[in-house]
Amino acid sequence: MRQHILVVDDDDKITSLLRRSLAFEGYEVTTANNGLEGLKQMLSNDPDLLIVDVMMPQVDGWEVVRRVREGGSSVPVLMLTAKDEIQDRVRGLDLGADDYLVKPFALEELLARTRALLRRKSEKLEDGGARLQFEDLKLDLDSREANRSGRRIELTAKEFDLLQLFMQNPRRVLTRDSIMDKIWGFDYSGESNVLEVYIAMLRQKTEDGTGSRLIQTVRGTGYVLRGEGG
Repeated sequence: MRQHILVVDDDDKITSLLRRSLAFEGYEVTTANNGLEGLKQMLSNDPDLLIVDVMMPQVDGWEVVRRVREGGSSVPVLMLTAKDEIQDRVRGLDLGADDYLVKPFALEELLARTRALLRRKSEKLEDGGARLQFEDLKLDLDSREANRSGRRIELTAKEFDLLQLFMQNPRRVLTRDSIMDKIWGFDYSGESNVLEVYIAMLRQKTEDGTGSRLIQTVRGTGYVLRGEGG
């Protein structure tokens, strides 16, 4: 299941840009052009991330965040605003926003902050002993069990640790050196193919001849957990 992002902004150019760009990165995207519609979308869609503009007619972004938090939702919130005043940033953060980006912004920075907020959400789930999920692949961090589309996957301890690392960093390219350091505790050696062997075993077990490939090779760099469509 793709991660779902709700974008609330009354600027059609902004919502159109973010819809296309986030969808290209592999996210499911829903948009709303005012605060009231955004609150309705929150209730019906339960997104993984909320990107909300501050200055909107009727219900502004501050009020959207206030109601979302009062309703008990812990969804990560990235606020967009043309205001660059310190008090405006403080107000948004005090209401429960997780991050703040001033317009005009660089698209690359917004995408990076989006990845960081979603990654932080996965880390919080891990601390609470919950599950990680990417598309139809799920990991139970308490029982250390994996399944894809309801099919249980038998993993060794190292295979589980390696898959967990990928699922905690979806769509983020991980270098061979960083993977070897985190999973095996030593720097990658060009003479060793242990990582390639484990990647091959994980692919075999997670795909099982029917599932699409999720662990993609990035030539000359490492690997990334990403659906075949992005």
